[in-house]
Amino acid sequence: MAVLPIRFFPDPVLRKPSKTLKISPRLEKGFLKNLIETLEAQPHGIGIAAPQVGEGIRLIVVDVSPRDPTKHREVMINPVIRRLEGHVLSREGCMSLPDYTANVNRSQKALVEWTDLTGKRRQKMTGGIEAICLQHEIDHLNGVLFIDRVASLKTDVFPREKKSRPRP
Repeated sequence: MAVLPIRFFPDPVLRKPSKTLKISPRLEKGFLKNLIETLEAQPHGIGIAAPQVGEGIRLIVVDVSPRDPTKHREVMINPVIRRLEGHVLSREGCMSLPDYTANVNRSQKALVEWTDLTGKRRQKMTGGIEAICLQHEIDHLNGVLFIDRVASLKTDVFPREKKSRPRP
């Protein structure tokens, strides 16, 4: 399999809403494996959305286990946020804007519904870093970037330190 090239802002694919995805055996054997490898190749990467590698489909992979060992990798097809609770200001980065981080207003908890690889519809309420990551990745599916969620581009966006800057 292969690590796919990350699309960087202002690539237009990052601003387009993604299309609903139908599950197929080809998905698991090809594109999904490449998407997972691409996430694993990113230093500090905890989530990736298909548009970040140029595919306008509703597919994300979230793996916050390095930061929360009680969690495991989730492959989510056609994920939708059903409910949000609370508010938190968090520092976020993104593979598609690798030179910056920002203070982003998010919800503390998220109820997310998605289809798994077996075709079963699932849902869960989650919090912490997983809720923030899910909101971030689902935003990608809707053509929204984390910089769209900052209160002020002047005061809430910061250059990333060069020593920790992820590069594909």
